[in-house]
Amino acid sequence: MRRAALVLLGAAMLLSAGCSGGGGSDDPQPRAAEGAAASAAYEKTVRDAVTAVSRSSARLDGKIVMDGRGEVHSLAVSGRFDLARDTGRLAVDLPGGAVGHVDEVFADGKVYLRGMPGTAGGWAAIDRYDAESHFLLRAPVNDPEHLIRQVAAMRYVSKAGEEKVGGVTAVHYRGALDYSTITLRMSKETRTKVEQMRDSLGGTLPVHADAWIDGQRHLVRARLSFSDAGIEVTNTLSLSDPGTSVKAAAPAPGSVVRASAVSGVLLG
Repeated sequence: MRRAALVLLGAAMLLSAGCSGGGGSDDPQPRAAEGAAASAAYEKTVRDAVTAVSRSSARLDGKIVMDGRGEVHSLAVSGRFDLARDTGRLAVDLPGGAVGHVDEVFADGKVYLRGMPGTAGGWAAIDRYDAESHFLLRAPVNDPEHLIRQVAAMRYVSKAGEEKVGGVTAVHYRGALDYSTITLRMSKETRTKVEQMRDSLGGTLPVHADAWIDGQRHLVRARLSFSDAGIEVTNTLSLSDPGTSVKAAAPAPGSVVRASAVSGVLLG
Protein backbone atom coordinates (compact mmCIF):
# COMPACT_ATOMS: atom_id res chain seq x y z
CA MET A 1 0.00 0.00 0.00
CA ARG A 2 2.78 2.45 0.89
CA ARG A 3 4.60 1.83 -2.38
CA ALA A 4 1.40 2.40 -4.35
CA ALA A 5 0.77 5.59 -2.41
CA LEU A 6 4.23 6.86 -3.26
CA VAL A 7 3.74 6.26 -6.96
CA LEU A 8 0.35 7.96 -6.85
CA LEU A 9 1.82 10.86 -4.89
CA GLY A 10 4.45 11.40 -7.57
CA ALA A 11 1.76 11.65 -10.24
CA ALA A 12 -0.50 13.75 -8.05
CA MET A 13 2.29 16.23 -7.39
CA LEU A 14 2.65 16.84 -11.08
CA LEU A 15 -1.04 16.97 -11.92
CA SER A 16 -2.42 18.82 -8.91
CA ALA A 17 0.33 21.41 -9.06
CA GLY A 18 -0.37 21.79 -12.73
CA CYS A 19 -4.05 22.48 -12.07
CA SER A 20 -3.45 24.92 -9.25
CA GLY A 21 -3.10 27.99 -11.41
CA GLY A 22 -0.34 29.20 -9.10
CA GLY A 23 2.30 31.68 -10.05
CA GLY A 24 6.06 31.39 -10.18
CA SER A 25 8.61 31.29 -12.94
CA ASP A 26 11.44 29.01 -13.92
CA ASP A 27 13.17 31.97 -15.55
CA PRO A 28 13.08 34.97 -13.15
CA GLN A 29 15.10 38.09 -13.81
CA PRO A 30 18.14 38.76 -11.61
CA ARG A 31 17.57 40.99 -8.60
CA ALA A 32 18.05 44.62 -9.51
CA ALA A 33 20.54 45.16 -6.66
CA GLU A 34 22.95 42.70 -8.24
CA GLY A 35 22.16 42.97 -11.93
CA ALA A 36 23.10 40.93 -14.96
CA ALA A 37 26.87 41.33 -14.62
CA ALA A 38 26.90 39.97 -11.07
CA SER A 39 24.57 37.16 -12.09
CA ALA A 40 26.90 36.13 -14.91
CA ALA A 41 29.86 36.12 -12.52
CA TYR A 42 27.96 33.96 -10.04
CA GLU A 43 26.93 31.57 -12.81
CA LYS A 44 30.60 31.11 -13.68
CA THR A 45 31.50 30.55 -10.03
CA VAL A 46 28.96 27.74 -9.80
CA ARG A 47 30.05 26.18 -13.10
CA ASP A 48 33.71 26.27 -12.03
CA ALA A 49 32.89 24.59 -8.72
CA VAL A 50 30.94 21.86 -10.51
CA THR A 51 33.80 21.37 -12.97
CA ALA A 52 36.23 20.99 -10.07
CA VAL A 53 34.13 18.40 -8.23
CA SER A 54 33.61 16.52 -11.50
CA ARG A 55 37.38 15.95 -11.60
CA SER A 56 37.49 14.45 -8.12
CA SER A 57 35.70 12.11 -5.72
CA ALA A 58 33.58 12.74 -2.65
CA ARG A 59 31.41 11.27 0.02
CA LEU A 60 27.75 11.84 -0.86
CA ASP A 61 24.76 12.28 1.41
CA GLY A 62 21.48 12.98 -0.30
CA LYS A 63 17.95 13.61 0.89
CA ILE A 64 14.87 13.68 -1.32
CA VAL A 65 11.64 14.96 0.20
CA MET A 66 8.23 14.83 -1.47
CA ASP A 67 5.47 16.68 0.38
CA GLY A 68 1.99 16.43 -1.11
CA ARG A 69 -0.10 18.73 1.05
CA GLY A 70 1.13 17.19 4.29
CA GLU A 71 1.77 13.65 3.03
CA VAL A 72 5.54 13.57 3.35
CA HIS A 73 7.89 10.91 2.00
CA SER A 74 11.65 11.10 2.48
CA LEU A 75 14.43 9.08 0.84
CA ALA A 76 18.11 8.97 1.80
CA VAL A 77 20.99 8.37 -0.62
CA SER A 78 24.52 7.85 0.68
CA GLY A 79 27.88 6.54 -0.47
CA ARG A 80 31.12 7.46 -2.16
CA PHE A 81 31.54 8.45 -5.78
CA ASP A 82 34.50 9.12 -8.08
CA LEU A 83 33.01 11.59 -10.54
CA ALA A 84 36.20 11.70 -12.60
CA ARG A 85 36.19 7.95 -13.19
CA ASP A 86 32.41 7.50 -13.28
CA THR A 87 32.44 4.90 -10.53
CA GLY A 88 30.76 4.74 -7.15
CA ARG A 89 28.59 2.90 -4.64
CA LEU A 90 25.32 4.27 -3.29
CA ALA A 91 22.74 3.03 -0.79
CA VAL A 92 19.15 4.22 -1.20
CA ASP A 93 16.73 3.95 1.71
CA LEU A 94 13.01 4.56 2.12
CA PRO A 95 12.02 3.77 5.72
CA GLY A 96 8.82 1.76 5.83
CA GLY A 97 8.62 1.24 2.09
CA ALA A 98 7.57 -2.06 0.52
CA VAL A 99 11.02 -1.95 -1.07
CA GLY A 100 12.96 -0.08 1.58
CA HIS A 101 16.55 -0.43 0.41
CA VAL A 102 18.47 -0.64 -2.86
CA ASP A 103 22.24 -0.87 -3.42
CA GLU A 104 23.70 0.77 -6.52
CA VAL A 105 27.12 0.28 -8.11
CA PHE A 106 28.26 2.52 -10.96
CA ALA A 107 31.01 0.80 -12.97
CA ASP A 108 32.03 0.08 -16.55
CA GLY A 109 29.37 2.39 -17.98
CA LYS A 110 26.55 0.53 -16.23
CA VAL A 111 24.53 0.84 -13.04
CA TYR A 112 24.09 -2.37 -11.05
CA LEU A 113 21.07 -2.54 -8.72
CA ARG A 114 20.50 -4.96 -5.84
CA GLY A 115 17.22 -5.16 -3.96
CA MET A 116 15.00 -4.98 -7.03
CA PRO A 117 11.89 -7.20 -7.16
CA GLY A 118 12.36 -10.31 -9.30
CA THR A 119 16.15 -10.53 -9.02
CA ALA A 120 16.20 -13.19 -6.26
CA GLY A 121 18.87 -11.37 -4.30
CA GLY A 122 21.04 -10.81 -7.35
CA TRP A 123 21.72 -7.69 -9.39
CA ALA A 124 19.94 -5.95 -12.25
CA ALA A 125 22.06 -3.91 -14.66
CA ILE A 126 21.24 -1.05 -17.01
CA ASP A 127 23.47 1.07 -19.20
CA ARG A 128 24.01 4.24 -17.21
CA TYR A 129 22.74 6.66 -19.83
CA ASP A 130 19.74 4.52 -20.78
CA ALA A 131 18.19 5.15 -17.36
CA GLU A 132 15.49 7.84 -17.18
CA SER A 133 13.86 9.86 -14.41
CA HIS A 134 10.18 9.24 -13.63
CA PHE A 135 9.59 11.93 -11.00
CA LEU A 136 10.07 15.67 -11.00
CA LEU A 137 13.57 16.73 -9.79
CA ARG A 138 14.83 13.17 -9.56
CA ALA A 139 18.05 11.95 -11.14
CA PRO A 140 17.91 8.70 -13.12
CA VAL A 141 19.00 5.91 -10.72
CA ASN A 142 20.09 8.70 -8.32
CA ASP A 143 23.06 9.54 -10.53
CA PRO A 144 24.90 12.41 -8.76
CA GLU A 145 26.45 13.61 -12.01
CA HIS A 146 22.97 14.31 -13.34
CA LEU A 147 21.97 16.52 -10.42
CA ILE A 148 25.16 18.60 -10.38
CA ARG A 149 24.96 18.99 -14.16
CA GLN A 150 21.51 20.52 -13.69
CA VAL A 151 22.76 22.80 -10.91
CA ALA A 152 25.63 23.94 -13.13
CA ALA A 153 23.05 25.13 -15.67
CA MET A 154 21.32 27.53 -13.26
CA ARG A 155 20.57 31.00 -14.63
CA TYR A 156 19.86 34.44 -13.15
CA VAL A 157 21.97 33.63 -10.12
CA SER A 158 22.05 35.70 -6.94
CA LYS A 159 24.12 35.37 -3.77
CA ALA A 160 21.95 34.29 -0.85
CA GLY A 161 24.54 34.78 1.90
CA GLU A 162 26.89 32.55 3.88
CA GLU A 163 25.94 29.41 5.78
CA LYS A 164 27.59 26.54 7.65
CA VAL A 165 27.57 23.28 5.68
CA GLY A 166 29.18 20.28 7.30
CA GLY A 167 31.00 22.55 9.72
CA VAL A 168 32.54 24.80 7.06
CA THR A 169 31.45 28.24 5.89
CA ALA A 170 30.04 28.25 2.38
CA VAL A 171 28.59 30.90 0.10
CA HIS A 172 25.03 30.11 -0.96
CA TYR A 173 24.07 30.86 -4.57
CA ARG A 174 20.53 30.57 -5.91
CA GLY A 175 19.23 30.55 -9.46
CA ALA A 176 16.55 29.09 -11.75
CA LEU A 177 16.48 26.22 -14.22
CA ASP A 178 15.13 26.40 -17.74
CA TYR A 179 12.69 23.84 -19.04
CA SER A 180 15.18 21.75 -21.01
CA THR A 181 17.35 21.36 -17.91
CA ILE A 182 14.38 20.44 -15.70
CA THR A 183 13.32 17.68 -18.12
CA LEU A 184 16.80 16.36 -18.89
CA ARG A 185 16.62 12.56 -19.41
CA MET A 186 13.03 12.47 -18.21
CA SER A 187 10.78 9.62 -19.34
CA LYS A 188 8.22 10.41 -22.03
CA GLU A 189 5.28 9.77 -19.68
CA THR A 190 6.61 12.06 -16.98
CA ARG A 191 7.61 14.72 -19.49
CA THR A 192 4.01 14.79 -20.77
CA LYS A 193 2.73 15.44 -17.23
CA VAL A 194 5.34 18.14 -16.69
CA GLU A 195 4.34 19.80 -19.97
CA GLN A 196 0.73 19.87 -18.79
CA MET A 197 1.82 21.44 -15.52
CA ARG A 198 3.97 24.03 -17.29
CA ASP A 199 1.10 25.00 -19.59
CA SER A 200 -1.32 25.40 -16.67
CA LEU A 201 1.20 27.69 -14.95
CA GLY A 202 1.41 30.02 -17.93
CA GLY A 203 4.39 28.39 -19.63
CA THR A 204 6.81 28.38 -16.70
CA LEU A 205 7.83 26.09 -13.84
CA PRO A 206 8.93 27.43 -10.43
CA VAL A 207 12.04 25.26 -10.11
CA HIS A 208 15.08 26.68 -8.35
CA ALA A 209 18.65 25.46 -8.02
CA ASP A 210 20.96 26.19 -5.11
CA ALA A 211 24.70 25.68 -4.70
CA TRP A 212 26.90 26.10 -1.63
CA ILE A 213 30.60 26.68 -2.31
CA ASP A 214 33.27 26.76 0.40
CA GLY A 215 36.42 28.87 0.68
CA GLN A 216 38.39 26.28 -1.30
CA ARG A 217 35.91 26.69 -4.16
CA HIS A 218 34.54 23.19 -3.52
CA LEU A 219 30.88 22.48 -4.16
CA VAL A 220 29.72 21.21 -0.77
CA ARG A 221 25.96 21.11 -1.34
CA ALA A 222 23.56 21.22 -4.29
CA ARG A 223 19.79 21.39 -4.25
CA LEU A 224 16.84 21.44 -6.64
CA SER A 225 13.44 22.56 -5.36
CA PHE A 226 9.86 22.99 -6.52
CA SER A 227 7.00 24.51 -4.52
CA ASP A 228 3.49 25.35 -5.64
CA ALA A 229 -0.03 25.05 -4.18
CA GLY A 230 0.97 22.92 -1.20
CA ILE A 231 3.20 20.60 -3.23
CA GLU A 232 6.91 20.65 -2.41
CA VAL A 233 9.77 18.57 -3.78
CA THR A 234 13.42 18.99 -2.81
CA ASN A 235 16.47 17.01 -3.87
CA THR A 236 19.53 17.87 -1.80
CA LEU A 237 23.03 16.44 -2.26
CA SER A 238 25.85 17.17 0.21
CA LEU A 239 29.46 16.47 -0.77
CA SER A 240 32.35 16.03 1.66
CA ASP A 241 35.83 14.47 1.92
CA PRO A 242 37.04 15.57 -1.53
CA GLY A 243 39.52 13.08 -2.98
CA THR A 244 38.18 10.21 -0.86
CA SER A 245 39.01 6.67 -1.93
CA VAL A 246 36.26 4.93 -3.89
CA LYS A 247 36.00 1.20 -4.54
CA ALA A 248 33.25 0.11 -6.91
CA ALA A 249 33.63 -3.13 -8.83
CA ALA A 250 30.99 -4.68 -11.05
CA PRO A 251 29.29 -7.78 -9.58
CA ALA A 252 30.13 -11.23 -10.92
CA PRO A 253 28.46 -11.69 -14.33
CA GLY A 254 26.56 -14.77 -13.19
CA SER A 255 24.67 -12.74 -10.59
CA VAL A 256 23.51 -10.04 -13.02
CA VAL A 257 20.27 -9.75 -15.02
CA ARG A 258 20.25 -7.15 -17.79
CA ALA A 259 17.42 -4.60 -17.85
CA SER A 260 16.40 -2.21 -20.61
CA ALA A 261 14.58 0.11 -18.20
CA VAL A 262 14.12 0.52 -14.45
CA SER A 263 11.66 2.54 -12.41
CA GLY A 264 10.32 2.95 -8.91
CA VAL A 265 10.43 5.64 -6.25
CA LEU A 266 13.86 4.51 -4.99
CA LEU A 267 15.36 4.74 -8.48
CA GLY A 268 14.00 8.13 -9.53
